[in-house]
Amino acid sequence: MQEPASHSVPQPTATGNRYDRMEWAGAFGDLGTLIPFVAAYIGVLKLDPFGVLFAFGLCMLACGLHYKTPIPVQPMKAIGAVAVTQAAQTAVVTPGAVYGAALATGVAWLFLGLSGMAARVTRLVPPAVVLGIMLGLGFGFMLEGVKMMQTDWPIAAVAGVGTLLLMGNRTLPAMFVLLVFGAAVGAWRQPALLHELAQVPFGLPSPSFALSDVGLHELAIGAVLLALPQLPLTLGNAVIAVKEENNRLFPQRPVTENGLATSTGVMNVFSSVVGGVPMCHGAGGMAGHVAFGARTGGALVILGVILLVLALFFSAGVSLLFKLFPLSILGVILFLTGAQLALGSSILPADKNQRLVALATAALCMWNVAAGFLLGLALHVMVARGWVRM
Repeated sequence: MQEPASHSVPQPTATGNRYDRMEWAGAFGDLGTLIPFVAAYIGVLKLDPFGVLFAFGLCMLACGLHYKTPIPVQPMKAIGAVAVTQAAQTAVVTPGAVYGAALATGVAWLFLGLSGMAARVTRLVPPAVVLGIMLGLGFGFMLEGVKMMQTDWPIAAVAGVGTLLLMGNRTLPAMFVLLVFGAAVGAWRQPALLHELAQVPFGLPSPSFALSDVGLHELAIGAVLLALPQLPLTLGNAVIAVKEENNRLFPQRPVTENGLATSTGVMNVFSSVVGGVPMCHGAGGMAGHVAFGARTGGALVILGVILLVLALFFSAGVSLLFKLFPLSILGVILFLTGAQLALGSSILPADKNQRLVALATAALCMWNVAAGFLLGLALHVMVARGWVRM
């Protein structure tokens, strides 16, 4: 069977990074997940914007230079969701607990990566489950994008149609037009916001050692309440799925499970020190960068430098800057990111029972990747032993 055209991604002519207009456009392909989580951490949990942006910026810069493919750096979604909701409802989760979660997560993934256990664990995961994870992530992103677009359907419709017409256009990259349109809509609807942005002072913030705020209580909450539930999600989305996606799209720059686990560990230990949040790689983020034109790690270097500049000189105005972009515009980005990821994983197994495993995994992954991952493994075992037959 011939693969769909969406499986074919133009390959860079060399293995080095590029910094052309398409890399610039692709650099912003993951904003649909980055902005909402960062805004929630800063707005609800009152984390210092400098630490959050500085950690993301430096980690993106390092990953872009090291991997030389669009392997993203994203907030860990399960930790972010639990941290924000618990902080809003019960005040149990504090900034110190978030730093503790980053430290615990970093140590765990460093151990798995450096010991080689990450590769041994992922070899136990059957291909149908990997396919299901990627399909589920793609459809989940699309569904979340639709929810965000519902906040303003007319703007989302104009932005979505215009973006689709420009996808693949190297003269006028779709992401540039989408960002300009979103900023213009935000400025038109919130003119007072531009005045507030103009009043934000520029200046170098004073860095601090974030772990000084982490005691045994914060570390325990961060490790048990936040980090532990994230582990299977990270294994499925940020290690297995990212390796599959990267090595399919960029076989000239292959990555390994142990390498991805190690870099996840390094990022989080560093983030816990400077006041950042738990971070990971993610197949959805990679699909977003690729969908809008990125083909090398140059996209991550570009976004990393932008975030570092914001952290060093404009961290006080970051919350206002994020408010400029309508939620419906971020929904368009997220929807197209999900479509890119799902299209790249659309060839189902020939065996009907393995298709069941893939589809059941995908369905549950739309709700919870960790739960879908575990169900997929269990269903695969039942199919292999003949307990389940379709």
